[in-house]
Amino acid sequence: MKVLIVQHVECEGPGYLKDFLHEKRIEYEIARMYEEEQLPDNFDALIVLGGPMNVYEEERHPYLKSLNKTITNFATEGGHYLGFCLGGQLLAKALDAKVRRNHTKEIGNFEILLTERGVKDPLFKGFKHTFPALEWHGDTFEIPEGAIKLAESELCTNQAFRFKNAYGLQFHLETTPEMLKEWTDVYADEFNEEGIDAAVMLKETEKKADIYRELSNQLFANFLRLVK
Repeated sequence: MKVLIVQHVECEGPGYLKDFLHEKRIEYEIARMYEEEQLPDNFDALIVLGGPMNVYEEERHPYLKSLNKTITNFATEGGHYLGFCLGGQLLAKALDAKVRRNHTKEIGNFEILLTERGVKDPLFKGFKHTFPALEWHGDTFEIPEGAIKLAESELCTNQAFRFKNAYGLQFHLETTPEMLKEWTDVYADEFNEEGIDAAVMLKETEKKADIYRELSNQLFANFLRLVK
């Protein structure tokens, strides 16, 4: 099995995912879009990470056009896809669903609520009906035609969906406390604009670090079991 990870910006890396793949000795390759690397042709699973750009900013980020085609072809042909935040929005766009501004930004630690279909979905095997996750987004996706809504939250009605073997998630379970600390530095202006205390958010996230690692490992194990 070979996993391809698409990374949009340097500070938003694979985090817990990288640790999991190393531990399980699963082959993977990272395509770093910020270094203008090309997507390889040969992979069994495609995992797309988050980033600060909007899915429609193809003039500023030309690679989004070719990535959109890759995701469309891969997902519609039944490929195993997992997208976090921007990665989830890109899947929605590739499937002709609208990506738009959410009514409010969701930044911090929030509760995710699985739908009835979400509870039964193999991606969330072993998860409780509600579980915590890190959020950092202003946009949200609509559920594509032919897809199944799997999760929601109080501030964002669409948090996860499945289309064939492709999953789009709005939340982050791959982010480590060290990554979040870097995000609070890189995106400090956003914290100031939203009036969010970065120190408080970091402290809350560190308290949940063990839970997040356990949830991320469960999610990755479930997803790669589907790939196999």
